[in-house]
Amino acid sequence: MNGEWYIKDNHFLVMKDEDNNTIIPTAEEVFLSEFKNYNVKNIKLPKPSDNLPSINFSKYPINLKILIEPNTNDEDVYMNANVVVEIDGEYIYIGNILRSHVEHMIIKDTWYPFIRGTVSEIWQYLKEAGIEKLGPISLKQYMILKKMENSLLIDKLSEASLNKEEYISKSDIDIQRFIGNLYPYQNQGFRWLKMIIGENAGCILADEMGLGKTAQIIAVLASESVQAKTPSLVVAPVSLLENWRREILKFAPSLTVKLHQGNDRTGFHAEFKKYDLIITSYETIVRDLSLFQMLQWNIVVADEAQNIKNPFAKRTKALKQIKRASTIAVTGTPIENKLMDLWSITDFVFPSYLGNLNEFEKVFPDSLDGAEELEPIVSPIILRRKVKEVADDLPERLDIPQGLKLSDKEALVYDSLRKQLIDEYGKHASLVSLIKLRMFCTHPFLVCSTDNEDPAVFGKYMRLVEILEEIISNNEKVIIFTSYTGMSNILVKDLTSRFNIFCDFIDGRVEVGERQPKIDKFSSTNGPAILVLNPRAAGAGLNITAANHVVHYNLEWNPAIEDQASARAHRRGQTRPVTIYKLFYLDTVEDAINERLERKRQLSQAAVIGIDGSENDQADILEALHRSPLI
Repeated sequence: MNGEWYIKDNHFLVMKDEDNNTIIPTAEEVFLSEFKNYNVKNIKLPKPSDNLPSINFSKYPINLKILIEPNTNDEDVYMNANVVVEIDGEYIYIGNILRSHVEHMIIKDTWYPFIRGTVSEIWQYLKEAGIEKLGPISLKQYMILKKMENSLLIDKLSEASLNKEEYISKSDIDIQRFIGNLYPYQNQGFRWLKMIIGENAGCILADEMGLGKTAQIIAVLASESVQAKTPSLVVAPVSLLENWRREILKFAPSLTVKLHQGNDRTGFHAEFKKYDLIITSYETIVRDLSLFQMLQWNIVVADEAQNIKNPFAKRTKALKQIKRASTIAVTGTPIENKLMDLWSITDFVFPSYLGNLNEFEKVFPDSLDGAEELEPIVSPIILRRKVKEVADDLPERLDIPQGLKLSDKEALVYDSLRKQLIDEYGKHASLVSLIKLRMFCTHPFLVCSTDNEDPAVFGKYMRLVEILEEIISNNEKVIIFTSYTGMSNILVKDLTSRFNIFCDFIDGRVEVGERQPKIDKFSSTNGPAILVLNPRAAGAGLNITAANHVVHYNLEWNPAIEDQASARAHRRGQTRPVTIYKLFYLDTVEDAINERLERKRQLSQAAVIGIDGSENDQADILEALHRSPLI
């Protein structure tokens, strides 16, 4: 029986026998017919090129790829998945043709075979991601593709800008029940969050401190409240509950809000349904978990989400048990200590996406390499913008690190303390063993008895007074951060009498309800004022833009804590340049801490790694202990 070769639908090579029956050959059959004079299915055929002289035939198979790219035509579609081949540096879309499952086709007047099995592999890959047809895909489908990433995937979406502007709807969205004005990058963040929530998914809003994450969240909560059938829930550190209430009153006063805390807690879940939004603390979630589980919440927001970085903590386990349609974690430091932090937060917003913890730790070691491997997998659900990238209208920030020298007498005392600690702890030194050295560098009054009542006899304190004199002479306000209550006492007592101006403090001794009034009084004071803060009790979430000077009087091991503290003043709402002073003693434990901070900051810029001086950092601890001002 004789036959001939034809082109079907402009792309498929088929043959017809004498009875005009159409037969679709395999790629191997076409290849053998063209190059080996092979008869297909006992049909005598000429070479395909004899019937089709305008078509070239390639011996070399081409590979198919799944191309993920931003959608630029439809404002309501964020990303597409298509199947392409790459020829001469150009992507050629063949997705619709691929549906025939034929493993060869004519492209630009050339017949190409596909690499054997690729078509079946692609369809299996798409099936596992829940993609039944090519074209628009959801964020969840995209993330599954990313998680299964292999050589078949070309991800143009991940090459989009940091702001994800390439796949966020460009259309203006009327933010109902929201009366504030968002900056362009905040509006973009709002649209991105809306996209996530529209898919009943979860995400991490990880904008750098000071960029107004709270306003973006309130815009989303206000917008979603219009159609929501159940309330949303904001969970925050107890110190920030009042700040949340005030910010909602400022940006979305029409929202009905219930602060579920302390004596104002209800025992009936039906009471929650009367409100658009419930605000509570992590501790209360643990205490009243059964109550919160009685409701299917619309959106659950975890503010300062580093509070759930420990997957074994009661608060983390409790929060993950709350039923919700969508989830948002808000943190400027998604990783403080190790990659497990990010696993825990991601497991909250996108359960099971990174597998269980044991699987995760095997695949992603706690190292720079592990972080770099993890980053592209989690980046689709993390929105991270930095001040220098999106807020070029924010006033200038001037960082002034000041390395000081201990006096000869002070150096002798310091070195004596250091040697005692080496004798006591040796190679088993820990962060706890360094406390005395750190306290001495903060002020000798904290560790040594003295008859002198003037704290300015100490060099660092004297330098602080000099800095304050200039600030006060310019009629400006300053925040001073110190970790030690004893130092807070010294500062407040001495500076109040020395300058005769408003001077107050906030640390763990101040009840949460009393903290915001102190900030309000500081901010409303006419003229210069001083506020002494503990970086852990008041270094996150608070807005203190009345101050345009910040002094880190003693250094923290964790750069995230220091950066969050600085951002209390250098943030949205600040209209003046902000000066950040950092005081530390050279050739001491503080010098070693400062070098460590800078080194870890560089590492965190390369990946998503932070630190907190855990026992894993033994080398740094020992190095700090052996640094001496006398050597």
